Amino acid sequence: MNSLVSSKDLGRHTIELLLQNAQAYADNGKVGENQGTVVNLFFENSTRTDLSFQMAAQHLGLRTLDFNVAHSSTNKGESLRDTLETLEALGVDVAVIRHQTDWPQELEACELNLSLVNAGSGVFEHPTQALLDALTMRQHFGRLRGLKVTIVGDIRHSRVARSNLHILTELGAHVQFAGPDVFRADDLPEVPWVDLDSALEESDVLMMLRVQHERHAECIDVSTYHEQYGLTELRLARLRKDALIMHPGPVNRGVEICSAGMEDPRNRILQQVRNGVFTRMAVLDWCLQGGKHGKLVSA
Repeated sequence: MNSLVSSKDLGRHTIELLLQNAQAYADNGKVGENQGTVVNLFFENSTRTDLSFQMAAQHLGLRTLDFNVAHSSTNKGESLRDTLETLEALGVDVAVIRHQTDWPQELEACELNLSLVNAGSGVFEHPTQALLDALTMRQHFGRLRGLKVTIVGDIRHSRVARSNLHILTELGAHVQFAGPDVFRADDLPEVPWVDLDSALEESDVLMMLRVQHERHAECIDVSTYHEQYGLTELRLARLRKDALIMHPGPVNRGVEICSAGMEDPRNRILQQVRNGVFTRMAVLDWCLQGGKHGKLVSA
């Protein structure tokens, strides 16, 4: 059985396998008859990731367990490790975990006979989001190699940016960041930091990130942010005609993206949501069976 904690757990071969399987599910609407049980442990709020993992498991024919964090023994002081050992004893095969901290330290040395999937942890990583983003880009451009992807916004607190950086770079794309200096990530000094207005006309993909107010001590003035770093109507007009507008969601309209940008035909946000189901089907299949249905394709 495989686990997916960090995008760096995946080499190019495995990334290609997962993307190929995800595309096969998208093309064929394939419904599996897999054996296994999946449980979602979400310690942070989620709509897209939680529901798409549930749908992915159901489409694969897997059993799903409802784990209500608020009503679980974690509220009585039970550690996450002990919770997972309990789930293992119950026969769970895959635990999908979203956590407010960077991947819990107690799990690093924990030996379990079940797969763990990181569904977003603190500011650490969100690997399945990066995979579905890569799939969305390749569906449009037919490739990742040579694409220029500009990720804009709260890089410092973005698990999405960190996972995308590895996945996209591994597949030959060029990633650069833009946003306020206060949002620079000290752990990613090697990534070019560019002026948003200068990058507009050269970007194949403009990926906007949500301002994560819950992780900021200081208050961010949203109108000023939108004017300086958001996709305004003026910036939308300058964006290349064949470029993509992406966002991991949830979007704050009028902050990261103007309303016109949400309705623009270059917007792929809902396609990202759809691809989330297919990508997570591929990940669950890989966890349980090693992705046995996959065929390699060129980036």
